[in-house]
Amino acid sequence: MLTLTLFRHAKSSWELNGLDDRERPLNARGSSAAPLMAGFMHDHRIRPELVLCSTAVRTRQTLELVLSGMKPAPKVKYDDALYLADPILPLERVRKAPRTTKHVMIVGHNPGLQILAVELIGEGDPGQIGAISDKLPTAGVVVMTFDAKSWADVAPGKGRLTHFATPKMLMAAAA
Repeated sequence: MLTLTLFRHAKSSWELNGLDDRERPLNARGSSAAPLMAGFMHDHRIRPELVLCSTAVRTRQTLELVLSGMKPAPKVKYDDALYLADPILPLERVRKAPRTTKHVMIVGHNPGLQILAVELIGEGDPGQIGAISDKLPTAGVVVMTFDAKSWADVAPGKGRLTHFATPKMLMAAAA
């Protein structure tokens, strides 16, 4: 059984004029949402062994806030090509993960992550699948499992959705 977690970066700032899109940092909302999602991951034992992360500032900052709560810390690979990548590229990266790795997480961007999630999920709660199809909000986490022994076998429609969470969902549940 293999597990793939897709984590869209937390909310970023648009306040700094003239800043290249790759350099946009998290805003206050994003800086509080990422640790909230880290808590969700901890509570649900979502523990990736390998993280593939876009090199954009907002994805790196999101990951830093999430990693602080992960024990043991996963291996992290920063990949420039994941910046605003279409869904095919992250899937290609996942398929090259070592056989010994059972859980990979991608920290990236929409629309690629949302499209990838929708393409890979074949089973799971229809309401949650519909919600992901409608929108993968910032700091949204999608976790799916695959009945496969090799990452090369991860394919569209073969994933089982096990978790979907957003900061808004977690805050509503806590209220």
